[in-house]
Amino acid sequence: MTDSLSSAKPAAPSIPGRSLNWHWLGVLPFLAFAILFLLLPTGYLMVGAFQDASGHFTLANIAGLADPNVVSAYWISFRISAASALGGGIIGFLLAWAAVQGKLPEWIRPTLMTFSGVASNFAGVPLAFAFLATLGRVGLVTALMNKYLGFNLYSTGFNILSFTGLTLTYLYFQIPLMVLIVSPALEGLKREWREACDCLGGNAYHYWRYIALPVLWPSIMGAMLLLFANAFGAVATAYALTGSSLNIVPILLYAQIRGDVLHNPNLGYALALGMVVITGVSNAGYIWLRSKSEKGRK
Repeated sequence: MTDSLSSAKPAAPSIPGRSLNWHWLGVLPFLAFAILFLLLPTGYLMVGAFQDASGHFTLANIAGLADPNVVSAYWISFRISAASALGGGIIGFLLAWAAVQGKLPEWIRPTLMTFSGVASNFAGVPLAFAFLATLGRVGLVTALMNKYLGFNLYSTGFNILSFTGLTLTYLYFQIPLMVLIVSPALEGLKREWREACDCLGGNAYHYWRYIALPVLWPSIMGAMLLLFANAFGAVATAYALTGSSLNIVPILLYAQIRGDVLHNPNLGYALALGMVVITGVSNAGYIWLRSKSEKGRK
C-alpha cells in the first residue's frame, strides 16, 4: 500500500525560467531584419518629417504635403495603384480559378504557378526595358502591328510613358502576384459544397452567388489591397520607364532627396511618411481580411 501511494505521488513542478526556449533562435533573423530594415528606417522618416534642415522641430514639411504638386502626385499614384490592383485582381483571379478549379490539363497549374513566382518579382529596370522594347514607339509589337496590320498603336493616343503605359507595365507583376495570393483560397473551396448545391437544385450562378463568392470575397479584397500597396510603393520600374515625365509620389520623393533642383530631404521624408501610412493601412486591411477569410473557412 505504501509503495502504491509513493508511486502515485506527483512529480515536483519544474521551476519556470531555468530552461531556455531555443525555438526563438529561428525567429531572431526575422526580428533583426524587421528592426534594421523596417522599424528603424520608418522611425528615421518619422523624425525627419518633423525637422528642418537644421534639425529643429517644424510642421512645415507636413504642411508641404498640401502643395498642389504633391497632391497631384498622390492622386496620380492612387489612380495607377487602384487601376493596376483592380485589373490585376480580376485577371489574376480568373487565371487562378481556371488553373485550380477549371478542367484544364494538369500541366497548366504547376506551369502557371512557376511563372507567377518568377514574374511577380520581375520589376525595375529589366521590366521597363522589356516594355520599351515591346510597346515603345519602335518596339517589336508596335512595329509588327504597323507592318502586317497597318495599325499604328501610337496614332490612338497610346504612350508607354503615360498613365496607361505605366499601369499596363505594373500589370505584368500584379497579375502573377494575385494568382499566388488567391490560389490557396480557391483550393479551400470544398467539393462537397458544389455537390450540395447541385443536389438542392442550384446551378453555377447559385453556387458562386451564395456559396463561393461569400467565402472568397475577403481573400479577393485583401489581395487587391496588397496589390494596391505593392503598386503604390513601386519606384524602380516607374523611374526607369517614365523618368520624370510622370509626376507620381515615388519619383517626386526621389527628386526631393537626391535631385539637384527639387532638393528638400525633409519634405521627401514627409512624402515617404505619407506613403508608409497609405501602404500600412492597405496592409493592415489585407491582414484583417485574411484572418476573416481563414475564420470563415473553419
